Amino acid sequence: MNRLDKRLRAEKRFRFYGQFALGLAVAMLALLVGSIVVRGASGFTQTQVRLPIAFDPMTLQLPPGSDAADASVSSYQLLAQASLKAMFPEVTDHHELRDAYHLISGNSGAVLKPVLVRHPGLLGQTKNVWLPLASDADLYVKDGMPEHTPGGYSKLNDKQIVWLKTLQQKNLLRSAFNRSFFTQGDSRSPERAGFLAAMTGSALTLIICLLVAFPLGVMTAVYLEEFARKGHFVDLIEVNINNLAAVPSIVFGLLGLAVYINVMGLPRSSALVGGMTLAMMILPVIIISTRAGLSSIPGSIRDAARALGASPLQVVWHHALPLAMPGIMTGTILGMARAIGETAPLLMIGMVAFVADVPTGFTTPTTVMPVQIYLWASSPETGFSEKTAAGIMVLLVLLLAMNALAIFLRKRFEVRW
Repeated sequence: MNRLDKRLRAEKRFRFYGQFALGLAVAMLALLVGSIVVRGASGFTQTQVRLPIAFDPMTLQLPPGSDAADASVSSYQLLAQASLKAMFPEVTDHHELRDAYHLISGNSGAVLKPVLVRHPGLLGQTKNVWLPLASDADLYVKDGMPEHTPGGYSKLNDKQIVWLKTLQQKNLLRSAFNRSFFTQGDSRSPERAGFLAAMTGSALTLIICLLVAFPLGVMTAVYLEEFARKGHFVDLIEVNINNLAAVPSIVFGLLGLAVYINVMGLPRSSALVGGMTLAMMILPVIIISTRAGLSSIPGSIRDAARALGASPLQVVWHHALPLAMPGIMTGTILGMARAIGETAPLLMIGMVAFVADVPTGFTTPTTVMPVQIYLWASSPETGFSEKTAAGIMVLLVLLLAMNALAIFLRKRFEVRW
């Protein structure tokens, strides 16, 4: 009886340990996701200021009859600065004017130019336009504009904070959705930095990765499972494939650097090289999942097809592969989900470079989402911290969507024998 009581108590302790470990894991996950969401949510919004912009041809240096698109972006930036100067006429000192100009984004000229290009009749007239604030001013407003004490908020001086509060009292500030985050590439200034170039680069890289890894992985698995004769050579290949699934990802980056760039001379920091490097990394995942799907098919199906006169190739093509396709698709999607979140192998092939333009092809310089997040996280500017968290949120949503798709396909097309 005592031994039974001890065993029951041991089972209760073991159950408690398991529940405690599960609760701790869930709490840590919630803490991680919560901190990312709290910090990154502000990255999808941007504080804007409403300024009366006088589209003066003299300031734009536009001769009569010329087009608004001929003026440079810097000339349009002068329009925003002139409007801000007119709003605070008491500011006359050169250094104070410079501090006032630093309240608005250096990208304001790029916002104003399309306005006049779309509406050329505004030339010579005044129109209220919402312009983005600079990163430091934007963060200060998002923090609730706390009371400033000397040295209390190091990013803005006393006069800049007074000017911001004046703009707020006049209802000239608003919080709007930051569309530029999804429509622009990277920038040295946090308020200008966008995620579009990284998202496009990830899409191009995954396309190359899928085109290379999927057919090679499926064909290799079909040969090993359906046609290869069992022997020491096949056993050696199987062992190496299983070992490759556990190789650190940076090793594949070294291989891509040595083969694709140094030997084949392919363009560095391109989606082509990145996709082929990641394809080597996920090949073992696709091969193993495809073999598992093929091995789960009952042998009676193959025997029945052969009895009806089907060749070995027809058995595989018309019967084995269609029935194993749910497992193949699940393994492929999970492999692609792993590839979209990898950073180390892409750093080795030069994708860590600063790329401001959205890539237009598979051979143009590009970056990917994990590398872009890494670059923002290592930047000293405070404004990039919310960009980092916002980029992580976008990446997590894509990863969760891909994993959910894999689960759906497995449940939807799963065949129980």
